[in-house]
Amino acid sequence: MEPLPPIDELLLFRSAPLRRVLEILDRTASGIVFVVDGDHRLCGVCTDGDIRRGLLRSLSLESEVGEVMTHHPVALPVTAPRDAVLAELGDAIRVIPLLDAAGRPIDYASFPRYRRIPVLEPELRGNELTYVTECIKTGWISSKGRFVLEFEKAFAAYIDVPEAVSVSNGTTALHLALLALGIGPGDEVIVPDLTFAATANAVLHAGATPVLVDVRPDTWNIDPDAAAAAITSRTRAIMPVHLYGLPADMDGMRALAERHGLVVIEDAAEALGAFHHGRAAGGIGDAGCFSFFGNKLITTGEGGMVTFRDPAAAARARMLRDHGMAPDRRYWHEEVGYNYRMTNIQAALGVAQLERIDEFIGRKLEIAEMYRAGLQDIPGVTLPEIVPDLRNVYWVFSIILGEEIGISRDEVAIRLNSKGIETRPLFYPLHTMPPYRRYAGNRQFAASDRLSRCGLSLPSGVTMTPGEIAHVVDTLRGVLKEAVTTGGPDRGSPE
Repeated sequence: MEPLPPIDELLLFRSAPLRRVLEILDRTASGIVFVVDGDHRLCGVCTDGDIRRGLLRSLSLESEVGEVMTHHPVALPVTAPRDAVLAELGDAIRVIPLLDAAGRPIDYASFPRYRRIPVLEPELRGNELTYVTECIKTGWISSKGRFVLEFEKAFAAYIDVPEAVSVSNGTTALHLALLALGIGPGDEVIVPDLTFAATANAVLHAGATPVLVDVRPDTWNIDPDAAAAAITSRTRAIMPVHLYGLPADMDGMRALAERHGLVVIEDAAEALGAFHHGRAAGGIGDAGCFSFFGNKLITTGEGGMVTFRDPAAAARARMLRDHGMAPDRRYWHEEVGYNYRMTNIQAALGVAQLERIDEFIGRKLEIAEMYRAGLQDIPGVTLPEIVPDLRNVYWVFSIILGEEIGISRDEVAIRLNSKGIETRPLFYPLHTMPPYRRYAGNRQFAASDRLSRCGLSLPSGVTMTPGEIAHVVDTLRGVLKEAVTTGGPDRGSPE
């Protein structure tokens, strides 16, 4: 998105020619110019529509802007409360000049400026500052300190597993889980095609080979039948991803693993707090991997966690995490390891965030219910599947836009962005990207291709207000209604 022009670039005296208005509109793409008098006080606004109407009245581009401008536009004092500004903004009024005490425009309000709704953002109003301050005051800021062990213990208890090993990020969690469970060169790991690239990257970092398989069109998660068809004599592990917060079919995954003697490593980066038939996502397989990036349900800025059911695997993970150093013989290295440790400061954030996890999950579920209520009756819009006895935590509430709506997913995103609503597309299928094409074999990926092409993730942060959710719903409905009515311009896909 282009940066918003400063107010000075949008000001014109009322005696300026219309030609100058067009030059400003073309250069700034602002859609409006603020017209001022000799004392720089606002006396009107001018848009390209005003100019068109003037030209139809036989005015020329050398005519003065004062002859076509809109008099007495909606304007507010620069000191106006945010709520008062938002109350005036809408489809009819998209830009509002903000005036000083003398009536001079010194700023302006628009959706991108005053009502920017991000897809996700952290909520840090608990004990985060208190705990981080303790780290700083005591000097325990690196990978030693009480919060690291406290975070691991509390996290293991929440997932209901014997062991949790904190790490530097979600990708290192995946890599460490693979290594701790003995996955390496010559091994194949089955990975869903529709996932963030870190899932496949970790397999490659371990020296193993990712084998990409399609996902189910209803749950968007790994298809057990596709996974079964891809198993060979070299297959050692399956890595189901609980995409966007909905648990994968773990009964199917475990049945495959037991039948073929495979390891199951859950990529639960997006699914902390999700449950599969009463068991926590990330606590069902041999290992579960979590991310605490700034947009996740709980955050440590960067950071991750690996859960294990086998204490021996957890012990190996801890040794590899700390440069391969023997735990009982300082500076004696059993093998080549890594520096994948979490800092005490990060863990302090994690402890504070975990204290509020039930609150965060409750908020996610409320947001999902509001979206379902507001969008469920729109033809061509598919909402996330509801699977009995599975709790989806809706990391990001995502929808599928069918071809019948008459407008591309990317065009919908562009229009929402123009109204201050950030969205994001679903992930690219791994098989479409250069580093991973060789791992697709001759398999078909009809579901992941369509979901990626038509999927859109809506704002889903726990900080969202009911009014913001309603704004997203109303704006999306308006964009889709306009597309059906006018068949609006389709800019297509950037691919």
